[in-house]
Amino acid sequence: MKMENIIEIKKVSYEYTEEERIFAAVKDINLNIERGSFTVILGHNGSGKSTLAKMLNGLKRPTFGDVIIDGINTKDEEKELEIKRKVGMVFQNPDNQLIASIVEEDVAFGPENLGLSPAEIRVRVDDALKSVGMYEFRKSTPHRLSGGQKQRIAIAGIIAMQPDCLVLDEPTAMLDPKGRAEIIDTLIKLNKEKNITVILITHYMEEAEKADRVVVMNDGEIIADGLPAEIFENVSLLKSVGLDVPQTTELLYALKQKGFRVKTNVISIKETAASIAAALGSEEK
Repeated sequence: MKMENIIEIKKVSYEYTEEERIFAAVKDINLNIERGSFTVILGHNGSGKSTLAKMLNGLKRPTFGDVIIDGINTKDEEKELEIKRKVGMVFQNPDNQLIASIVEEDVAFGPENLGLSPAEIRVRVDDALKSVGMYEFRKSTPHRLSGGQKQRIAIAGIIAMQPDCLVLDEPTAMLDPKGRAEIIDTLIKLNKEKNITVILITHYMEEAEKADRVVVMNDGEIIADGLPAEIFENVSLLKSVGLDVPQTTELLYALKQKGFRVKTNVISIKETAASIAAALGSEEK
């Protein structure tokens, strides 16, 4: 069954001028994102992934090519608000996104700007906070929360506007491992339970393990696109562009280099253990 695309990126380039020189941050990219999917875009700093993220809800418009959001071209200035309603953005620093002194007031800010009734806003705020596991903190002050909790509140503020798609640009970059895990678990839940399309921009390999698809960018171009296990199996390519791989992949890669016949297109600890056990079993025969 063919899936519907919520985002279509057609021959898109983005150029900027610095000291009278033209630089291309994104170069002639083609990419479709299926509705309801969970896509991770990987790349080191300067790879073009954040520039691409900002083009997905009209914060930046392509120099060349077209970005189509649910049938709407981001170049159509009259549809700018509609595009931003369809695609919500979450950035690195949650402190820059929280504006109210009470959690529930912060989450209500977006729906209020949509002109919704107080009753509808109440329902949306409660539902959004419950969906990110922060309902019990609705009367709290944001600055007293942990980094991971603040970022979940920021996500709730976007969710309350009921976007079809959520784009997150390095949302865990400023968080500790616990906070990072909270955010990834929240995104997986939103994707699976609410069918929200998730596009996660990151350079953390482990955050890509549970995605439906991984896209790797380098120097403004897409250099790999596929299932997580397929992408991580290509260790030499990832290392050549300054990216690490999950620890499980690193272990299997090292064993294969030593001559063990391990299956390398796996990621989880359970699958990795099974791969090693199977290889050791074949060695004993």
